Amino acid sequence: MRAFTFRKSSYSNPFDECVEVAVNVPDTVAIRDSKNPEGPVLRFTPAAWADFRRALTSAPES
Repeated sequence: MRAFTFRKSSYSNPFDECVEVAVNVPDTVAIRDSKNPEGPVLRFTPAAWADFRRALTSAPES
């Protein structure tokens, strides 16, 4: 299995915790917690990840 290459959002402060995303493995989007890089990795299909992102950006602000 190829290793994931994770990246943080350019909007993140480099010293704060953040979700990191890897898209370098075909048909897989992987995410992990930046404060625990050796911890669990969640894997999604690109379609499921796109649906999740779309849901976040269309959610009403409270």
